[in-house]
Amino acid sequence: MSHNILLTGGSGYIGGTILARWNETGLSGYGKLFSLVRTDAQAEETQRLYGAKPLSIDLEDESAVLDAIVSNEITIVLYLIDAYYLRNQIPFLKALAESKKRTGQEVHFVYTTGTQQFSSLSGSPTDRDLLDNEPDLFEIHKSQKATVPELQTATNTNVAVVEKGLELGVKVCVLSPCIVYGKGEGFGNKISIQTVDVVIAAKAAGKVYEFQEEGQIWPVAHVLDTANLYFALLNAILSDKSPHHGKDGFYLASSGKIAWHDIYAGIAKALARRGIIKSPEAELMNDTALEKIASAQNVSPSSVIVKIGGRFTYTARTADP
Repeated sequence: MSHNILLTGGSGYIGGTILARWNETGLSGYGKLFSLVRTDAQAEETQRLYGAKPLSIDLEDESAVLDAIVSNEITIVLYLIDAYYLRNQIPFLKALAESKKRTGQEVHFVYTTGTQQFSSLSGSPTDRDLLDNEPDLFEIHKSQKATVPELQTATNTNVAVVEKGLELGVKVCVLSPCIVYGKGEGFGNKISIQTVDVVIAAKAAGKVYEFQEEGQIWPVAHVLDTANLYFALLNAILSDKSPHHGKDGFYLASSGKIAWHDIYAGIAKALARRGIIKSPEAELMNDTALEKIASAQNVSPSSVIVKIGGRFTYTARTADP
């Protein structure tokens, strides 16, 4: 029996690129591809452009999630819609467990989380490379104490998703996109959220400001390379290779690293060249600028660094899913 697959977040930057590249990847061994949609317009675009079957689900209704997954015999979910709060992940895991009972197949939940959950702000080790294939990575992650409350919540969500998957017999893979660049190829959002956040901050403060945190290095990857990691995982699943999952199923989508300073400097020059800000130079953050940026980003001042800063040593080493 073939796997049926559900992609959530198909109108987003990464999810849309996955959809756009789907038909040329040569994936085999699956039956139907479903794409979660919110509107009739999304449903039409999803089917017309990519041949995916649109699926509308009230995510606030756990029984609706259960019915959609089980009735369509969905056994693989690519989850790209919420990386912070534990809201819809558990209903999807429960539904996949029921689908496993009905179909007799192994079920997989590819969970997209953030990279800040593995940064200095989340209490991750930064005195050495933290490898995504370390045998005790899950226990390290579970013991982290974040300095920013929402990142403790997000870290706890990662842990809860993995543990619930183990409890229910659902194979969970935790995939972390990083600073993603390049033009998205889907019908919806085509721009990286990090780029947008830095531009919003600069426009609000009147110039580009950067945090004075030593070693602000972050992993980067092109959006197509990021999409290809999802496809590599899918190919491994569909080929019955049983990719690393559960406590061993952490994956970082990264092909290199970049300093936040270089991002700030590049955007400052580009915005000044367009006349959006006056100075082409990045300056150190001050309290006045921080308040303006926080207001524009609709977060507390202490949370601004979560969007546009942080130190990070999480490193991709999982060679094969």
